[in-house]
Amino acid sequence: MLDWMNWTQPVAIFFAVIAAILAGMTVFEIVSPCVERKGFLPIATTRGDRLFIGLLSAAYIHLVFLGVSEVSLWIALAVSVVWGLVLLRWG
Repeated sequence: MLDWMNWTQPVAIFFAVIAAILAGMTVFEIVSPCVERKGFLPIATTRGDRLFIGLLSAAYIHLVFLGVSEVSLWIALAVSVVWGLVLLRWG
């Protein structure tokens, strides 16, 4: 049934981390509801909006690293994590 997907350990970890982030954000929203705010992004956003933008940005950062450079994807991961934290805090 799941033969169409190459379920390796890194793929499983990736999906588990995304699921954990979504579960954590859900609990955080229930405990402390957020309101839209305007940071350095040109639009007013909620926590969920900034998370979505951060996940999309991480995908694009990884694609750029794959297409342009030959450095390790661990560097792309580090850049993505730092960018995501900045975006969630001040975006």
